Amino acid sequence: MTVSQVKRMFVAALSATALAAVAACSSIYRNHGYVPTDEELSEVTVGVDTRDSVAETIGVPTASGVLNDGGYYYVTSRFRHYGARQPEVVERQLVAISFTQSGVVENIERYSLQDGRVISLNRRVTDSNVNNKTFLRQLLGNLGNFNPSDVPQ
Repeated sequence: MTVSQVKRMFVAALSATALAAVAACSSIYRNHGYVPTDEELSEVTVGVDTRDSVAETIGVPTASGVLNDGGYYYVTSRFRHYGARQPEVVERQLVAISFTQSGVVENIERYSLQDGRVISLNRRVTDSNVNNKTFLRQLLGNLGNFNPSDVPQ
């Protein structure tokens, strides 16, 4: 191999490495869920359509209310993955269709990520009323709470 060939191979390898590094740092977007378009929502008439006709016209919702009389919720999210960072929600839309007790469409609302706030649905944390007390301190602290009338005869 000549020196010029080695230089060309080195430049090609360096270029491929630089290209791979740039490609690895590009953003990747993923979409989840489904939200009907404004044209599809215009086909739903408030006060006329029912649960079944909405599901037939727009499609089955992503989620529905907790009870049978709850509304329909269509949710879509767009996530941005960038390098080794944790995915980030860059866009979220929610369409909420509420129904009357008889199952007729009462209201149609559209929300975006800017309209909402993050809430914790289920923390699964039990608060302890033991604040910086050692086991021995807890044990000795209960000595004064003894009542002889509580002991069975």
